[in-house]
Amino acid sequence: MASPRRDQLVQTALQLFCQHGFHATGIDTILAKAGVAKMTLYNHFASKDELIVAALQLRQKQFFAWLDEENARIGSAADQPEGRLGALFDALKVWLLKAKLNGCIFTNAGAEFGNDDNPINREVKHYKQARIDYIKNVLGELSVNDTDTLAKQICMLLDGAIVAVQAGLEETSFDTAKNAALLLVAQQLASK
Repeated sequence: MASPRRDQLVQTALQLFCQHGFHATGIDTILAKAGVAKMTLYNHFASKDELIVAALQLRQKQFFAWLDEENARIGSAADQPEGRLGALFDALKVWLLKAKLNGCIFTNAGAEFGNDDNPINREVKHYKQARIDYIKNVLGELSVNDTDTLAKQICMLLDGAIVAVQAGLEETSFDTAKNAALLLVAQQLASK
């Protein structure tokens, strides 16, 4: 069972990891910002890697909860599969630009911890697969032929838009990626 101190530690770590990266954020900085003792950290986590995994799990939970809320807010446009797919791009654009994030924390984690055996990288893969599965569900409602391949292509467009914004390119990267994704879907539907 999670304790309030553990939750505060994970939330603070997530905030700092998003702002500064994983390697650049030291344990002492996290503890000072969270206002907890080192013993609290080691009562809940055996290592910094375990704390990073918990932070990534929290971010995934936050993201999908936020995405559900965003789809509900958008309303009837998001009731149609094409609308939900477009809403995903619109939501990610808002998420990234409003929060002034330094890119996708999962992409950043994958870059900093690229070893396949690393539990952090496994958590990154889990998130990326959850996002593919979300898109596959939307595509399944459209009755496209190969939802797996198309979902992976759309995720690549999403990742490209995120990296483009992170690199300081136009904010319209999400709109461009959304249009490309909708074009891919239209091509699949036309070939039926």
